[in-house]
Amino acid sequence: MEMFNYVMVLASVIIGLGIAHLLQGVGRLIQHPGRVKVYWVHLLWVAAIFLRAIFWWWTEFPLSQTVRWTFTLYLFVLAYAVLIYLWCALLFPRDLEGYAGFKDYFYSRRGWFFGLLVVGQLVDVADTLLKGVAHFRSLGPSYLAAIVGLSVLMLIAMRTRSERYHAALAIFTVAYLIADWWFVFDTVG
Repeated sequence: MEMFNYVMVLASVIIGLGIAHLLQGVGRLIQHPGRVKVYWVHLLWVAAIFLRAIFWWWTEFPLSQTVRWTFTLYLFVLAYAVLIYLWCALLFPRDLEGYAGFKDYFYSRRGWFFGLLVVGQLVDVADTLLKGVAHFRSLGPSYLAAIVGLSVLMLIAMRTRSERYHAALAIFTVAYLIADWWFVFDTVG
């Protein structure tokens, strides 16, 4: 077994657990409509994080070209997968006891959620560089502009409770991820 395949087995399990967590949360909402108050902005973030999780798995393939794997690189890949799992876990708690619904829960955890998303932006830059400077440059200046821009927007989201701001950011993020997939990394290789 090649080292990349070996590393990606555990990373894929972690990502799979995160995706399963999201899908189970959505499944509970469908199975028991009306049991909890659903919040559409929260559901947009569920969609965004689902996309980020599957995109991460797809965009890690260039690491298959890595000739020499180190334990540090292995830990980095696993840490990135764990970070994505945490995004998923924060969106659907085990129960909503003490919260009026997902809206109340979402705003109470916005600091953690958006803080971890900012960390994810920084980790993504490191991950992109690990795939090679040529790969990093191939993404053009728009990549770094997007990283900086999204990071600033998420830092603001950590601080504000403005429903309009959060709604606009959620819509923008989902649209951005779909556009990124469509125009930047539809094909890997």
